[in-house]
Amino acid sequence: MPESRRAGSGKFTHAHLYAVISRIPRGRVATYGQIAHLAGIPGHARLVGYALNTLPSHTRVPWHRVVNAKGGISLRSSGGHDITQRFILESEGVKFNQRNIISLPRFQWRPRAKRR
Repeated sequence: MPESRRAGSGKFTHAHLYAVISRIPRGRVATYGQIAHLAGIPGHARLVGYALNTLPSHTRVPWHRVVNAKGGISLRSSGGHDITQRFILESEGVKFNQRNIISLPRFQWRPRAKRR
């Protein structure tokens, strides 16, 4: 893995994660682990969560499209974000089941492989 992408290198930036998250299309979701993998830091899903936690409230990064590995909304220490996240996702056409879970086979973003 390139040095600039290694989570513990000190050169890794949240901006790189935000760029990956910004690629998630409307009406799709990605998991924390998926974002970490696409950002070149597999196994660092928590780092994705920490990075999202530092976003300002007026951000254009679509933070609401990132969900946990089960397709659920992860609760945050400051309340209310889960309601906001669900509202925004539903307004984009994402559906939840009775257990408040999103069907990942149906709604998970599957980016195309880069051509060489």
